[in-house]
Amino acid sequence: MDDPLLSVVVAIVSDTTGHPDTAHLEPCLESLARQPFASSTEIIVPFYPAVERITSLKTRYPDVNFLEVADLKTNTGRSGSREHHDELRARGLAVARGRIVALVEDHGIVAPDWSARLIEAHAGASAAVGGAIENGIDRPLNWAVYFCDFLRYQNPLPKGETAIVSDANVAYKRVALESIRPIWQEIFHEASVTAALRARGMKLILEPAAVLHQHRLGLRIISALRERFVWGRSYAATRARLARLSQRVFWAVFAPALPVLMVARMTLMAFRKRRTMNAFLMTLPLTTALVVSWSCGEWIGYVTGRANSTGAQAAEAIARGSREAS
Repeated sequence: MDDPLLSVVVAIVSDTTGHPDTAHLEPCLESLARQPFASSTEIIVPFYPAVERITSLKTRYPDVNFLEVADLKTNTGRSGSREHHDELRARGLAVARGRIVALVEDHGIVAPDWSARLIEAHAGASAAVGGAIENGIDRPLNWAVYFCDFLRYQNPLPKGETAIVSDANVAYKRVALESIRPIWQEIFHEASVTAALRARGMKLILEPAAVLHQHRLGLRIISALRERFVWGRSYAATRARLARLSQRVFWAVFAPALPVLMVARMTLMAFRKRRTMNAFLMTLPLTTALVVSWSCGEWIGYVTGRANSTGAQAAEAIARGSREAS
């Protein structure tokens, strides 16, 4: 394919608390293969050598670019790390050739018309189009994880300009990404990319019709709690490394209040959306436990400034990109 219309970079993120494999990746690729623009779409899966059963998928999906990345700087090789996800995204984006470049995660299954809706939305001048994200498995723990991750992107989603998008379901004009390449060329950090695009006067919009379903397989409460802790600590460590000391101290002092604030905000959001209010109330104890675990991780991240043994490298790369772009 010399000139693909759409590139889709699939990040394998389901390895935060377990050994990396392709259990989630296969149904994700199957949903992408059935898209209406499949013949003009390139799919890129950046992965590191430890991912199990990748060889069989290469045989089944010969048109997919399985991009092996053996020199990751932010992968500890141990469970409890997530910084390498953003590095893998950057590697995938670096080789993407489509006029539109989308990002999804391996546990995301796209709706049958997903690519058509994104391409249609990109007919306008917006630099990025974010889609809706729904829960795909009707189990209490899946609902709780979904509410923590993606409740704000649940339909009904307001169509039009937005300040935020999710890197689990978003598509960028490649020319817009290239204009801020120093921001993401080492580590793709969605908040930094969004800030850079908006600082240049570019618009981001939401398209409710571009739907992706979160399809988390085999969730267990202990691993889900641990994942929340890891992600909370990673978020805070990156944020702390880019902030002034006074901001870091402020965040650390008020981190214990986060569970109350986050649950209250989610409750209000679920009430306004109404569609899944019953599921939200039924899983509220689980959701609250996950939020508390995240908050503990966030507090540790602010206090130590470290996500894991390589978390500092990720933050430094983001900071370096921000300086170069400015």
